[in-house]
Amino acid sequence: MELTALQVIEFIAVVSGMTHVYLLTREKIIAWPFGLLSVGLYIFIFAESRLYSDVILHCIYVVLNTYGWWNWAHKGAEEDKLPVTRLTGKEIAAWSALILAGFIAWGSVMKANTNADFPYPDAFTTVASLVAQFLLARKKLDNWIIWIIVDIVAINIYMLKGLYLTSGLYGVYLLLCIKGWRDWRRSME
Repeated sequence: MELTALQVIEFIAVVSGMTHVYLLTREKIIAWPFGLLSVGLYIFIFAESRLYSDVILHCIYVVLNTYGWWNWAHKGAEEDKLPVTRLTGKEIAAWSALILAGFIAWGSVMKANTNADFPYPDAFTTVASLVAQFLLARKKLDNWIIWIIVDIVAINIYMLKGLYLTSGLYGVYLLLCIKGWRDWRRSME
């Protein structure tokens, strides 16, 4: 069996993505360049797979990864590193409402205007991932819970699309997100 170019690109994206998330769980700033490599490659992979919401998501990830890298590098002068904090109850409600409204609206747009596969689940992972990525860049502990939910949905989407390495990557992400949540919770104490 000969490897296709898409499979080689997917493999590189998977390895750099795993490295990225693992280093994030350890609160290492070097995680961000690995994230940029992974999301850059996934823009191409998802375009080829007709997962258009994921293409848009990964384009935005380029910006959010750059922001995360900058934000972690520009901590306050009195701090050794940006501290992990939690969302308030009102913030949780607001972010949850944004995810719900956003994915219903975006899924409707994708269903009506494209030939996208799985428009609503893909829209959910897109909108929820944007929220989780922003909260990750702000070092909010709650980002990991959103990522866990996103990973569970994404594993199924990518498996159904035949992106088995990517589905496996999201299985690893799921485990790393559980680890991240536990590690960051400990770092708050």
